[in-house]
Order: sequence, then C-alpha cells, then structure tokens
Amino acid sequence: MQRSAPRLTRILAAAAVPVMLVVAGCSSDTGSGSGSGDTGAAQGKATATAAATPSPTPTVEPAKFAKLPPACKAIAAKTTASLVPKAKNEKGTAAASTDLSHRGGCSWNGLEDKGVKGSQYRWLDVSFYRYDSEVSLGSGQARAQENFAKELGKIQATTGAKKMSTTSTTGVGDEAKTVTYTVKKTGEDFVYASVVARTGNVLVLLSYNGAGYAGAPTPDAKKIVAGATKAAKEAVAAVAAANK
Repeated sequence: MQRSAPRLTRILAAAAVPVMLVVAGCSSDTGSGSGSGDTGAAQGKATATAAATPSPTPTVEPAKFAKLPPACKAIAAKTTASLVPKAKNEKGTAAASTDLSHRGGCSWNGLEDKGVKGSQYRWLDVSFYRYDSEVSLGSGQARAQENFAKELGKIQATTGAKKMSTTSTTGVGDEAKTVTYTVKKTGEDFVYASVVARTGNVLVLLSYNGAGYAGAPTPDAKKIVAGATKAAKEAVAAVAAANK
C-alpha cells in the first residue's frame, strides 16, 4: 500500500496536464476576440466622423446688377426728341409691369407732318429684363446670355420681314446684335432696326422704326440703324448708372 501512493500521485499529475493546456488555449482565444472588438470600435468611430462632416453648400456667381433704371428716363430727352419728332408723349409711355425691379419698358411714337412733302412716322421703344442668380437656375449672367439668344431668335422670326440682316454691334454692353429688316404695313414699307444687348445680368431690347406717308420717302436704313445704336448705348449706360 505504501508503494502505490507515489504511483497515484504520478497518474493525477499526468491527468492534470491536458486540463491546463485547454485552459491556456481558451485564454488565448479570449485575447484574440478582444482585439476584434477594438477594430470594430475604431471603424464605428470613423463612420460616425464621416457622417458628421457636412456636404459643401452649392454656390453660384452673384448677379452683377441689382436694379433697373426708370425706363422712360433711360434714354436722354434730346435723343428721343431727335429720333421721334412730334412725339405724342415726349416723356414716353411706360409699359405695364408688376415688378419694376426685374422688367420695365417705355415707348415713344409720333407723326411729323411736312405738308406737301408728306409725313414721317417714327416709333422707338426700349425694354429691360434683369435676371437674378439662383442655385437651381444658374447665375444671372448665364441666364441673361441664354435669353439673349432666345430674344434674338424671336426678332429673326418676325412674320413678313424682308431684307433681314443680323450684325454684331460693338461698344454696346458685353454683347449686342442688330437686326435690320422691312415690313409692309398700312400700305407702306416700315424700316426696322432692333438691337438686342446684354450688360451683365440685364438684357436691353431696343427697336426703332419708321415709314413715310403721303408721298414722303421711305426712311434711310442707315439712319434708322444709327439712331437705334445711339439709343441702345444710352440705355445700357443707364443700367450701370442705376447701380452706382
């Protein structure tokens, strides 16, 4: 019985070794799991940081002009008097507008009786259109450019127009084109010069036309174009003056 005690001790010691190895293995797995948890936490923080960063706010180029000039005062009185002698209303007739900060217009017309030489009729009108900058629509300048092309197209599509010609006009705003043509009305040939001009975010549309009655000669096209160009330059300058 005394010899069996050491043997029993050795058996118990050998049986204990696998148990220690299993415990050690579990301890190692637990440590690995802890590392994975740290990685997930870091990823979660990165995602939260990305979500917290705000998206850039869309911007658009500011509009150059915020005001329009009074349309009936945009062209000098001496100019309108020379272009439209005997005007019915020397101060001009304002066009109806519900928003003068974005659109306005004025016109002058008159018939000058020259006795046995007949009569000369003249008509002058000017219109202003201002475009604001909006993120959803674009800058005021870009919108004015787009409508420049549209308004030019409308004039070029004038019903009954003959001898039509379109030319670029220098010295009138950022860009300008003049359309000349004739139209038969009331039995006479009306000579037209229509100027489409853009200055910044503002469009200026000016039309000058005339006809001779009772034997009076048809107006000289070059003089009509010269008169329209002079008036258009004054109208464009008035836009800048109104925004000083």
